Amino acid sequence: MHIGVISDTHMVISSIERLEKEIKGVDVLIHLGDNVDDIANIKKYYKGEIINVKGNCDFSASVPSDRFLEVGGKKIFLTHGHRYGVKENLSGLRYKALETGADIVLYGHTHIAKIDFEEGIWYINPGSASLPRDGDRSYAIISINKGNIEPKVIRF
Repeated sequence: MHIGVISDTHMVISSIERLEKEIKGVDVLIHLGDNVDDIANIKKYYKGEIINVKGNCDFSASVPSDRFLEVGGKKIFLTHGHRYGVKENLSGLRYKALETGADIVLYGHTHIAKIDFEEGIWYINPGSASLPRDGDRSYAIISINKGNIEPKVIRF
């Protein structure tokens, strides 16, 4: 199982179009908000399942702020991150992960790609696919195979 994770696309069409080649082989695509309206453009070239949450720049009442999934036998918590203070630290996310029994926590908002593994939980921020604050645009791929989780950030 290969999960593509993007965040903070911010309606930059040229960046969204560049993602086309990048996410072609993923089984599921997750968008962590800012801007969920970009999903309409992503659907032009990605025909698989897209799961999303809204961010602080999204105002759609129909899209949840947080979501829980089970993929490949692993519990995944999705959030944009702004409601958990991720620009300061991950303590709010850690509490939520422990409270819910998450194996993986996916968040965005900072526009900085980061992967942490603490107390058996993966914390993955794919960075920004359009407006990075740490170099090149980025996204994450999470491979789940026989219970093993292998996340990586890819710059493009």
